[in-house]
Amino acid sequence: MELENLRIFVKVAELASFSRAAEQLGMPKSRVSLHVKALETELGSRLLQRTTRAVRPTPDGEQFFARAKALMDEADELASMFHATSTLRGRVRIDLPITFARNVIIPRLPELLAQHPQLELVVSTTDRRVDVVRDGFDCVMRIGTLADSGLTARRLGELRMTNCASPAYLRRHGTPRTLDDLEGHLLVHYSLTGGDEPSFEYPQQGGFRTEPMRAIVTVNNADAYRAACIAGLGIIQAPRVGMEEPFKSGQLVEILPDLTCAPMPVSLVHGHGRSVPKRVRAVMSWLAQVMEPALLG
Repeated sequence: MELENLRIFVKVAELASFSRAAEQLGMPKSRVSLHVKALETELGSRLLQRTTRAVRPTPDGEQFFARAKALMDEADELASMFHATSTLRGRVRIDLPITFARNVIIPRLPELLAQHPQLELVVSTTDRRVDVVRDGFDCVMRIGTLADSGLTARRLGELRMTNCASPAYLRRHGTPRTLDDLEGHLLVHYSLTGGDEPSFEYPQQGGFRTEPMRAIVTVNNADAYRAACIAGLGIIQAPRVGMEEPFKSGQLVEILPDLTCAPMPVSLVHGHGRSVPKRVRAVMSWLAQVMEPALLG
């Protein structure tokens, strides 16, 4: 099996495009297609589903892509052994929660790329839980409790939380001072699935309990969550990261500071196992360093 065929297949699968892969590889699209066809012929299986709009791995292609990408990472790691130790080369695909990408990570990216000019980052921002292996990510930042996925996780710390509402909302509904005062109040409900019920979480007797509440708006990402709160649609319980600006401008007001919900764990997750490429290790270490001021530890 030719290494070049594997490398070209991985590039096409990553970019979901023969044209974009050809452009990045600096070769004709027809040659890229020939390499992929040669690999499929050798394996006796179709790896990519080609349509007029996109290129997607077949079920066999998805399994093969994960193994092929790991092999290419190891090959790049071997090659990097003979370069200067400070040089990072190649592409790293990461997925970040929207709030942290906008307020914490992306503003600091020039520092990382100035230090490693031959590094290329592909940054996805979403609050949904992506499939690390199937979607081809090198590293994903996860907020909340991790499921037992078989992936490798690095715990970074926990997020400071806050309860807040807009001044307009508090003028209409009053400012709650105690848990009992929440009766008749509204939450903005944050839900990725829509299957859970809105509730207010608060500390009690060394643990945390929840109080069911009413919500008239449900959202599924952090930007919409904050925007709905600013619009006066209810109370939110959110990480303090990203709230400094609306607090300072007066768009939001902190309420019930002694009744914040449980801190949310932050982790970096990857599917490389023990064979983490040097460039991915470096990016993960940098992400941990940049996130540190926002975490409780």
